[in-house]
Amino acid sequence: MRDLTELTAVQLVEGYRKGEFSPVEATRAALDRAERIQPEVNAFVRLTGEEALAQASASADRWRRGEPSGAVDGVPVTVKDILLMRGAPTLKGSKTIAENGSWHEDAPSVARLRESGAVFLGKTTTPEFGWKGVTDSPLSGVTRNPYDPTRTAGGSSGGAAAAVALGAGPLALGTDGGGSVRIPAAFCGIFALKPTYGRVPLYPASAFGTLAHVGPMTRDAADAALLLDVIGVPDSRDWSALGPAAGPYSAALSGGVRGLRVAYSPSLGGQVAVQPGVAAAVRRAVERLAGLGAYVTEADPDFADPVDAFHTLWLSGAARVTQHLGPHQRELLDPGLREICGRGARMSALDYLAAVDVRMELGRRMGRFHDSYDLLVTPALPITAFEAGTEVPKGSGHHRWTGWTPFTYPFNMTQQPAASVPVGTDGDGLPVGLQIVAARHRDDLVLRAAHALYESEAAGIRPPAPAHAG
Repeated sequence: MRDLTELTAVQLVEGYRKGEFSPVEATRAALDRAERIQPEVNAFVRLTGEEALAQASASADRWRRGEPSGAVDGVPVTVKDILLMRGAPTLKGSKTIAENGSWHEDAPSVARLRESGAVFLGKTTTPEFGWKGVTDSPLSGVTRNPYDPTRTAGGSSGGAAAAVALGAGPLALGTDGGGSVRIPAAFCGIFALKPTYGRVPLYPASAFGTLAHVGPMTRDAADAALLLDVIGVPDSRDWSALGPAAGPYSAALSGGVRGLRVAYSPSLGGQVAVQPGVAAAVRRAVERLAGLGAYVTEADPDFADPVDAFHTLWLSGAARVTQHLGPHQRELLDPGLREICGRGARMSALDYLAAVDVRMELGRRMGRFHDSYDLLVTPALPITAFEAGTEVPKGSGHHRWTGWTPFTYPFNMTQQPAASVPVGTDGDGLPVGLQIVAARHRDDLVLRAAHALYESEAAGIRPPAPAHAG
């Protein structure tokens, strides 16, 4: 039998339809893989094996009757431990949240997956309250990179990325407030999409406000489109959710890139120093887009680094999420989180509104930019994965994670769809990610361009599979 952990969600569903294997077999394989990788990589805070097998058995019965519940019936999926999942604690990487709460509600994206018959393998790791671009927390320790366990998986959806990369479920739900699905996707060699804000409803509302998105983390763009079709529908609990999409994202994949106007910005106008191995891999992929018929122009969006405004929005959000904690509970926090909460608490409403002004101007500039270009392509990150257990690379001079993620957080501020696509490796064999950005509401173009790269056999974008830990 084929190794079921190596199949995409699209391939699993096709196999179920043809009766080649069952959801129970796929779930057992994914759970076995999850248990094997956990000691070395630490991707999970909780595995829900018994519940998953019961869900898989029910799915197998539906497939035998020819009555699947939805597009991902029987597909193993993981949920970042920021999102509510009925029956399992959502501790958000924090010792300040009691495990014995009444965990009776699903987040909107989880609810849509449950309705569609997905099988929930467990909850994946996050830094405390998702506050930084690497994944370690006082609660669950350090999550490590599938390609080199001495290095970080990135964050804040690091556990989700590691699980997908290593075959512990082909679908994962992550969250992204400043790059948190794209950063670990780039470091772990998988695909991730931060959809247009509101495309995937979020409840409870994030303390980081309208910076926070829910997004698919998958093996490829086709699986992400499939997952977005399931979770990208309105939910009355999110007042800012968008209305229904114009049509299935899966159906829009085949459009290709011929004729699309692509702006390639290798360093945001010289503002970012990019490692040579990263720059070379990204350039090769951009050349491939041109070979597929895109009109590629080297052009930079017209904005300066908005990091100060982002910090105002981000740090005040962190202060808000911990505002209710007493002195003893604050001592339990990640020291870095405790520091930024102190800074955020000193910010005024005028500071916040000034940052909103910067954000609105940034959005205006990007709107005008997309009058001329359908897509913007950049590196997802200027570097590859660095030492695990640290927030910034040693010797980098950066104080916080935003110092090495200048390509990601601007597009949380503008709410645009943005994806990280694996485009090979650097000289050390570590994955490199390319970022594709489109105008708001054009998630279909991002997915189309990424899918075109995946479909191109000569593109060389898939990094070699990581050695399976354990």
